[in-house]
Amino acid sequence: MNKPGKLASFFLLSPLSLLYGSITGIRNTLFNLKILPSQEFNTPIICIGNIAVGGTGKTPHSEYIIKELEKDFKIAYVSRGYKRKTRGFQLASLDSTSREIGDEARQIKQKYPNTIVAVDGNRRRAINKLEKSANAPDIIILDDAFQHRYVKADINILLTDEEKPFYEDNIMPLGRLREYSSSKNRANIIIVTKCNPQITPIEKRIILNNLGLKPYQSLYFTTMKYGDIKPVFSKEVSSIESFSQYTSYIVTGIAKPKPLLERCKKLFKKTHHISFPDHHNFTKNDIKNIQDKFVSDSSQHKCILTTEKDAMRLQGMDLPEEIKKSMYYIPIEPSFIDNNEEKLIKWIKEYVTKNKEMRILY
Repeated sequence: MNKPGKLASFFLLSPLSLLYGSITGIRNTLFNLKILPSQEFNTPIICIGNIAVGGTGKTPHSEYIIKELEKDFKIAYVSRGYKRKTRGFQLASLDSTSREIGDEARQIKQKYPNTIVAVDGNRRRAINKLEKSANAPDIIILDDAFQHRYVKADINILLTDEEKPFYEDNIMPLGRLREYSSSKNRANIIIVTKCNPQITPIEKRIILNNLGLKPYQSLYFTTMKYGDIKPVFSKEVSSIESFSQYTSYIVTGIAKPKPLLERCKKLFKKTHHISFPDHHNFTKNDIKNIQDKFVSDSSQHKCILTTEKDAMRLQGMDLPEEIKKSMYYIPIEPSFIDNNEEKLIKWIKEYVTKNKEMRILY
């Protein structure tokens, strides 16, 4: 956008941004004054969320915490099930589809079958149902619930990505913030995600100073680590090196595909990007468009690569065999830059154990 266009957008969107910020500010004040109620539960609640809209890596970080905590606790994961086609409370099974529970919830249930996964737009109702069930969890992880203040979380984990941290952003619609950056004070833990693996101590110090942490807050830095490429429709694992001579059609329906595209340029001989909006529900026309481009390519070696989240939706579709056998995904997981992940997990375990014991006593 040229400079006059940016100025026009600024003056057009600023009043709307101010109005939106005022509404969210009043709402937060009402919660702070306890005029709006925050319900406390017997089960320790860990909230993982962000202030900005989309793209901070909530699902991979949720998976990491589930993987570490389920060694010692029975874990439940609760989300609203974004873009699912069902309503109300739904308890996930291994047979649940993305249309029933959403792609993120399905991904977690498939990877961690022992984790209880539930979706409900009303998080309080979901937690109440889980607490009263015969298989009640020891810990409940709430996905994308930093603004869902009707539930009082025991631990708030706030994510922000290095490329566009919340302190450099503006309130919607001028920027991507759901509420003012001062709301970061509700967080116990702040994780700066998607960092350059070679981030320097000076760069980390600048971020620390800009965040203005409170004494009760801890800061961590993570980068995204890519796993082995896997077929979407089978259980095989392929060596990354085996794709070095391939042309890849990269299909994404995520908020920020840029890091994946940069990774793929290093993995494949040639890449083509087919982009869709975040959490896109693929249609038959979408699949036909992908198929037409893929079939018309004369490369001897070619494949279709997608994200793990997009794979969850594509697995539920009736795809042509030629597409199914050529479709792969690449998983990601967070990697802690300072190798202090054990400190984080130990703190979480000690915190929830102590609070659980106190609640049993009282």
